[in-house]
Amino acid sequence: MTTTAATPVTPPTATTRSKPGRSSGSKAGSAFAGIAAWIIGLIFVLPVAWMILTSFHSEAQAGAQRPQVFAPLTLENYDKFFGSTGINPWPPLINSATASIISTLIVLCLAIPAAYALSVKPVRKWTDVMFFFLSTKMLPAVAGLLPIYIIAQNIGLLDNIWFLILLYTAMNLPIAIWMMRSFLADIPPALFEAASLDGAGLLLTLRRVVAPIAAPGIAATALICFIFSWNELLFAKSLTGTVAGTAPVFLTGFVTSQGLFLAQVSAAATIVSLPVLIAGFAAQDKLVQGLSLGAVK
Repeated sequence: MTTTAATPVTPPTATTRSKPGRSSGSKAGSAFAGIAAWIIGLIFVLPVAWMILTSFHSEAQAGAQRPQVFAPLTLENYDKFFGSTGINPWPPLINSATASIISTLIVLCLAIPAAYALSVKPVRKWTDVMFFFLSTKMLPAVAGLLPIYIIAQNIGLLDNIWFLILLYTAMNLPIAIWMMRSFLADIPPALFEAASLDGAGLLLTLRRVVAPIAAPGIAATALICFIFSWNELLFAKSLTGTVAGTAPVFLTGFVTSQGLFLAQVSAAATIVSLPVLIAGFAAQDKLVQGLSLGAVK
């Protein structure tokens, strides 16, 4: 009877440990990146925080040569903003909200089908079409101010909120198409083929396939268009008056021949900035996801 010799078992090799120098270097790099991120964040947040703090100070304290950080707080400026001095801020705020919301909705209704045609069902020479959209942003806005003013005057649409809506739609549509195309190009083509095999038309495909998947991109596009429309000043200042004036135009009224009322301007700017800040915080997760959706391949 023969016995088989046992085969010696080779012990597993120990895993290679990371070098202490490399580990400490990566920790130091992470710490440096974190400190740099905090510094950059504070640089951007500090002016906004100072504006809010100044809005709770009196005019004498706000205009002092030395910063009055610990000065007594007051609501006098907000009381003046909301009409105690005879100035009604609600019409400009309502005009800004009307122009921004309606123009953003129109832009989305036009940009999503256009981006679908340029990405999922590409037309001939679609690159030329995209360059044409981009070329419309190359002309400075001030260069087109005079002809636009003459057109508005001839057709009787000066100081008209609907003319501002039309302008904001035309201004935001090219960037919206570019953003939406990058989002839709990342959707797997198999989903559109499956929808087509099931007999879905264009509107049903956009509603049932595109809208749920590209929701972060749509939210990011809508938020950017809303911010651009809300903050626009050049055309609103030149084409409106007492009826269709927007919130940025209303802010310029605090700069008078008597000087700059810094505390009142800070209170007014804080109120005017709230809709944008609220929209940004409410959609910040979708905004980050949407802005990175078209960039990550």
